[in-house]
Amino acid sequence: MTLFTLGPEGTFSHEVAARLDPDVRLCPTIAAVFERVAAGEGEGLVPLENSEAGSVGQTLDGLARHPVVINGECTIAVSHQLAVADPSRPIERLYAHPQTVEQCSLRVESLGVPIILTSSNAASAIAARENPGTGALVSVGLAERHDLVILEREVQNSRQNQTRFVRIAREAVPASPPCRASLLFDPEGDRAGLLAALLAPFAVRGLNLTRIESRPSRRGLGRYVFFIDGDCAPGWDDAVAEVSRLCRVRDLGRYRPLELS
Repeated sequence: MTLFTLGPEGTFSHEVAARLDPDVRLCPTIAAVFERVAAGEGEGLVPLENSEAGSVGQTLDGLARHPVVINGECTIAVSHQLAVADPSRPIERLYAHPQTVEQCSLRVESLGVPIILTSSNAASAIAARENPGTGALVSVGLAERHDLVILEREVQNSRQNQTRFVRIAREAVPASPPCRASLLFDPEGDRAGLLAALLAPFAVRGLNLTRIESRPSRRGLGRYVFFIDGDCAPGWDDAVAEVSRLCRVRDLGRYRPLELS
């Protein structure tokens, strides 16, 4: 099965995907990964959330828009380095991916130079290589791949910085409890106590919800959909059935950790 992920070569997504499938195919954007998977061309690996910067909006939007499900997950430690092509020149501009900027916000602010946002960490490395007098926030592997000199290591805000990736596909992989489960709630309206009512069926059954994320429904201000992750255990199906009487519910899959090589 072909596995698609965000490129160019050397991104964290590419590094993780290559540990799952050496023949990984690269896409220019996360949205493009979803499009290839939705078209039935293979499966995909996308970043879902980071411990510092939070959820990845493109991934949430892809899950909401496309007929795909999650069939596996993995979490990796993420570190960023400040690198340049020519260490003898001061940094006048910094290239960085938006998520990386958030993860390294303290160091970025202290540099006091203009930030040029890029589509990936790999794109940051390429831009810094081509433009002396600039810097980039990149992984060690990208610095080596593009002959950049690392000025500072581990410039992320937290040494416990982690990113969670999920594998997406058209078809679900059977997984019985205990496992992780993901849902999408679309209330299609608003009323007092609605969110509490949606969560109560899980609470009364002692089911642990590990993530609750709102995202604009694009039907006007104050209208949201909710992404829910939880520990799937006996009683989960009954809770979902109860919520389904209150709003539209989409099952985004039940899955277990991926085994990385």
